[in-house]
Amino acid sequence: MPQLNPNPWFSIMIMSWLTFSLIFQPKTLSFISTNPPAHKTPTTTKNHPWTWPWS
Repeated sequence: MPQLNPNPWFSIMIMSWLTFSLIFQPKTLSFISTNPPAHKTPTTTKNHPWTWPWS
């Protein structure tokens, strides 16, 4: 069964992950986000009890 022979495919997988990790990932992470998250203060909601008409 040639599918179970990891000889050619393992080296291809390692080379592709090294290429991705060393070349493409730093280039992708260096981009500046066009919409950075804003620091907002959390707002507290006021809970009002519901008045049921039958009680």
